[in-house]
Amino acid sequence: MGNELPVIDSLDELTKLSERESGLYLRYSEGPEADASHSSRDTESGLDLPGLSVVPIDPESWWSRPREDWLSRQLCQYKQLKDKNGDRFAWLLRGKLIARGPDSEPLLADVEPVARLSEGLLDEAEAHYQEHFDAGQGPED
Repeated sequence: MGNELPVIDSLDELTKLSERESGLYLRYSEGPEADASHSSRDTESGLDLPGLSVVPIDPESWWSRPREDWLSRQLCQYKQLKDKNGDRFAWLLRGKLIARGPDSEPLLADVEPVARLSEGLLDEAEAHYQEHFDAGQGPED
């Protein structure tokens, strides 16, 4: 099903979609079909989670920077999941928030796939992130 989803090719296109539709989430996985048969798993504890672990793409109310900044940061924070497993790709979905995972991430049920994000979009988001943030900096740096 991942290949059948509409593809979003640019940060501008993603920004416009996220302005029109709230309640969208990002997931890096092997796609909606693979995820339909199981929920996410907390690898440290070995526990199955009650839903799919996702990343919110709606900016928080306190976010005062441009939406493109929020989106590029969200896309880059978990991109290593795709980088470590070439079968994973980035896709958008909506669903019912049913719990929070061990890192306070939203867990969704009743998932509806929305779109797939292109490699070009991910590259553009990473370039935007590197240009507009002190990427990788923490409080002790």
